[in-house]
Amino acid sequence: MLSLDDRLHAALAEDIGRGDATTRATIPAHQPARAEFLLKEPGVLSGLGVAARVFALVDERVSVTWTARDGEARERGVFGTLVGPARSLLTGERLALNLLQRLSGVATQTRRYVDALGEGHTRLLDTRKTTPLWRDLEKQAVRHGGGFNHRAGLDDGILIKDNHVAAAGGIAEAIRRAREYAYLLKVECEVPDLPGLDEALRAGADRVLLDNMSDALLAEAVALRDRVAPHVTLEASGNMTLARLPRVRESGVDFVSAGALTHSAPALDISLNFLPKDQP
Repeated sequence: MLSLDDRLHAALAEDIGRGDATTRATIPAHQPARAEFLLKEPGVLSGLGVAARVFALVDERVSVTWTARDGEARERGVFGTLVGPARSLLTGERLALNLLQRLSGVATQTRRYVDALGEGHTRLLDTRKTTPLWRDLEKQAVRHGGGFNHRAGLDDGILIKDNHVAAAGGIAEAIRRAREYAYLLKVECEVPDLPGLDEALRAGADRVLLDNMSDALLAEAVALRDRVAPHVTLEASGNMTLARLPRVRESGVDFVSAGALTHSAPALDISLNFLPKDQP
C-alpha cells in the first residue's frame, strides 16, 4: 500500500502541476501570512493531522496549531491557525480543505448514525464503499464519529457474498471451501432469507450478514440464530436509514453496516481564511 506521504505527494502534484501560477503571479516570494480554519456548520472533525501534513510537505516553514482534536464535535467557529509563507499557505489550501471537509463529513455522518442507533449492544460498521486509495483515512473518520470498522480489505476477513455463493454452488459449499482455504480467518456469509440463514448457521459461519431483510424478518432471524447457533453474530445491512436504525437495534442483531457512512457522506463546510496583515 502507498504511504500517506506518497499519496499526498501525488495529490499535490495533480493540483499544482507545473506550479501555482496564480499565487506566483500575485504574491511575493517572502511575504508572510496568517490564516484560520473556520468551521461553518456543526459537525465532527476528522483529518486534522492529515491537513497539517499537507502543509508540511508543501513547505516545512508552515506552522499549524489546532484548538480542537479529531473526533470532537463542534458547533461553528475557528479551530486552527496557520503561520508561514503566504505562497505556501495558498498552494496547500485546496488539498488540505478537500481532505478536512471529506473526512469531517464522514465523521459527522457516522455520528448521526450512531446517535440514531442509540444505546444497546448493536454496533455500527462501515463497509468497503470508500474512495480508492483513501480508505484508511475514511475508516479512521468513521472511528472518529463513533463507529467501528469492518474489513480493511479483501485479505483480512472472508465475506461470502451472493456472487460467491452462486459461483461456488451454494451457501454451505462456499463456507466449506472458505474454511478449508483460510482456517485462521473469520468466515462471514451473506444471506437473503431465513432458509439461507439456517444453512449458513449449520454450515459453520462465524457471522451472517442479513441482506435487505425487513424489521420483522430481522427479529425472526435473531430468534432462529438463538435456537440453532447462539454463538454466531448477526449483521444487518441494506436500506439502513436514520429513521429505521432504532427498529433494527430492537430486533437484537449484533451489528449494522451502512455504506452511506462513506459513499454518501456530504462534505462538512470548512474554509481557510487569511487574516489581515495588521491583525496578530
